[in-house]
Amino acid sequence: MTLPGSTAPTRADVEAAARRLRGVAFHTPIVRSDWLSDVADADVWLKLEATQMTGSFKLRGAANAIAVIAAERPHVRRILTASAGNHGRAVAYAARRAGLAARIYVPGSAPAVKRNAMVRLGAEVVETASYDEAEARAQAEGARDDTAFVSAYSHPDIIAGAGTVALEMFEDVPELDAIIAPIGGGGLLSGIAIVSRSLGGEIFVVGAEAEASPVFTSSIAAGRVTTVSVQPSLADGLTGNMESDSQTFDIVRRLVDRVVLVSEPSFQQAMRGLIQREQLVAEAAGAAGVAAILQGAVDVRGRRVGVVLSGRNVDADVIARVLSA
Repeated sequence: MTLPGSTAPTRADVEAAARRLRGVAFHTPIVRSDWLSDVADADVWLKLEATQMTGSFKLRGAANAIAVIAAERPHVRRILTASAGNHGRAVAYAARRAGLAARIYVPGSAPAVKRNAMVRLGAEVVETASYDEAEARAQAEGARDDTAFVSAYSHPDIIAGAGTVALEMFEDVPELDAIIAPIGGGGLLSGIAIVSRSLGGEIFVVGAEAEASPVFTSSIAAGRVTTVSVQPSLADGLTGNMESDSQTFDIVRRLVDRVVLVSEPSFQQAMRGLIQREQLVAEAAGAAGVAAILQGAVDVRGRRVGVVLSGRNVDADVIARVLSA
């Protein structure tokens, strides 16, 4: 849910988020991939958000948003959210750190490794039939005076926190002229695009979306937020429809150069390749940018490309299945 009167964050908001996140979120490494550089005929760098505390970039937005709530709304005692996994885990961690309770609504398809992590962090986990139902219930309960709903993507503080990924990338590899990142709800890609456009150069910004849940591809083509039929996907973190008033839609439409669709076999190939060639574990959603390169979905020849490896939280049996496929 977009807050009444809220506006898209700016580069200054992202920098403010970076200050709040000091000592909370890691400045994660960025490493060159010889393997992907050869595949893409480019200079490819992997931003290892899979090494982030809680296992994904989601901590950046959740911790930033909850820090703002704690400072500006001291009467709030409980944080509500909906999540397929990584955002919920991040909210559970950040809420506990702030001394707040957390209730997280999850779809039945949410992986056990993510649900169990939320419970270990002290959160109450409520299962629902679908992600859409989870979000509706969390938003409804979050309207109470002593609670606050923290969106997984459509909130300026979430977007600003996610944008700190790009601040670090350009600090460590200033010559980057392209970034590829996963896109589900669009918070990460929106934050990256805001930072990239603030530099004034021609940074090529690309989102990698699951073919099984093409909400941005369909919405951009229609010129408005549309509802798509969501199919099962190995990249469960990228599936689900977007809120009709999500501010990420306008940001992505204005600031992102391309959104490309990634097939299910490409997700498997990316996960398998990262393990075998880079000795890195990533969940399918986190490896969407790598999958886009392997699939040939985007042409980055001759560019210096940053690819965000956004998360690692994947069940061991899924890894075994992917490696044996």
